[in-house]
Amino acid sequence: METKLASIKSDVQSLERRGSWGFPPLSAVILIKWLSTLVIGFFFVYPIIRLLLLSVETNQGWSGVHFAEVLRDQRTWLALDNTLWAVAGSTVLSLVIGVGLAWICAYTDIRGKGWIHLLALMPFIIPSYITTLAWTQLAGPTGLLNKWAAQLAGEHLVLWNVYGLDGIIVLMGLSHYPLVYLLTLAVLYRIPRDLEWAARSSGARQWQVFAKVTLPLALPGIAGGGLLAFVSSLDNFGIPAFLGIPEGISVISTLIYEQVAGFGPDAFSRAAVLSTLLGTVALAGSGLQWLIVRRAKADHTQSDDKSVRFSLGRRRIWVESLVWGFLLLTSIVPFFAMFHTALIRAYGLPFTPENVTLDNFWFVIAGNQSTKQAILNSLMLAGLTTLICVVVGTLLAYWRIKSRDTLAKGLEGAVSVPYALPGMVLGLAMILTWIEPLPGWSPGVYGTIWLILIAYVTRFLILQVKSSASTILQVHHEVEEAARINGAGRLARWRSVLLPLYLPGMLTGAFLVFLTSLSELTVSSLLWSSGAETIGVMIFSLEQAGSTVYSTAFSTLLVLLIGMAIAGGYWLRQRWERRGSHE
Repeated sequence: METKLASIKSDVQSLERRGSWGFPPLSAVILIKWLSTLVIGFFFVYPIIRLLLLSVETNQGWSGVHFAEVLRDQRTWLALDNTLWAVAGSTVLSLVIGVGLAWICAYTDIRGKGWIHLLALMPFIIPSYITTLAWTQLAGPTGLLNKWAAQLAGEHLVLWNVYGLDGIIVLMGLSHYPLVYLLTLAVLYRIPRDLEWAARSSGARQWQVFAKVTLPLALPGIAGGGLLAFVSSLDNFGIPAFLGIPEGISVISTLIYEQVAGFGPDAFSRAAVLSTLLGTVALAGSGLQWLIVRRAKADHTQSDDKSVRFSLGRRRIWVESLVWGFLLLTSIVPFFAMFHTALIRAYGLPFTPENVTLDNFWFVIAGNQSTKQAILNSLMLAGLTTLICVVVGTLLAYWRIKSRDTLAKGLEGAVSVPYALPGMVLGLAMILTWIEPLPGWSPGVYGTIWLILIAYVTRFLILQVKSSASTILQVHHEVEEAARINGAGRLARWRSVLLPLYLPGMLTGAFLVFLTSLSELTVSSLLWSSGAETIGVMIFSLEQAGSTVYSTAFSTLLVLLIGMAIAGGYWLRQRWERRGSHE
């Protein structure tokens, strides 16, 4: 025993002399740090700097002339006005729906909470442009809702037209309320029920308990969710592109797209100015949201309490009807309308047996070279992005957690910036950077599919870093140290000990990166070129060209693909958990 203890002590002293737990020698560490800093600085920070510089560069040097031109343009103020209305209105809608649904699920005895949770997350899982396309088939001028209303009225009647600013507000609110719901639900579970009981014992009514106890304690989570919904609405391109452009309504994100697509004089400089303004607001909102959520985490002292705190009594059936009616109307019915259109031989024909066909799906899968290429491109991009993010993101997360190095924290912050920026801003930054990354050096990446891959990795790497870091934190360093003392080398420790323990978190991040990359539209809409179309770009192009039956068929297939991926991920997780319980 004494010999063994002496051996362990010697090993520990050896580790201490090396300054870390199993890291390479000092010179190699310094080299890796320098290389990591250079690579991350070049791919994640340099594009933002190029974007900022372009907004102030002129032939005569640096000046604010581009800002002055953009701010004098009437279209800028019109787009800004539309953006403010859209973002403010949708955020309020997200707050009302998200907070109300979270309170009902957290505190009441409503039945089917698991299914409610799943349906509430659907707008978050399915890309917002797909949801928007589905809503146009339900509430467009010739959508099912207005057709039924006209049949009931016996005359032409448009009950509600989803195109326009009001449609943008409603669809953004419905797409982003899950963010408010998730953050509020987490906070509500951690509020001590003793405080609410004390208030009731003092004679307070239910609404007074909510207003004076629950709401103030849940405010950090609500504010964090609201700010996240605000930033997401600011970033959103798909909803205003589908509902605003056909009506001549621009917001800042679509105005940037129109500037770049227009290729006019100073188009990139004007787009850079708009991107700088939009990115500044988005980064400020993200920073404020991070501070609020951090404070919320610091304040809570209780573990999750998921017990029922409020019995609905006779009102339960009415509340359940209201909740299920809302979820079915917003999460299911629009997709049935989209599927309905995808089955019609030609847009506008009645849904009769002779007009029903599967040819639209065949056209998308095999009948058109562009759609086939888009599917292959998206699958390849999503696969490669996931692979790169899993390897690089996990290593960065490992370094960040194990070393507690200030440099590692800084690099993690640098990696998170592209995700906090609106996708349109990042897309423009990528164009400006990769046309000629350094003076006299043009690597030929601009205009190819590889630029989209670089943009995807830059934007989504932080998702993998966060997911891998969460699982690395749960594995104590003594586990790795025990393997090392027993003679396992670095590769053997990773292969036999660390990877099996880290795998659940790594797979969760990989799953998120894959799904997000597969359906991405905003960045791709700026970076695609002939032969480099993606699924999102192809659906957008088909819809803009008036080929609605094909765009709805393509969207239906994408929804099915996402559903299969989620089912596959759930199945793998169940198998993994069962395997863990047996071991």
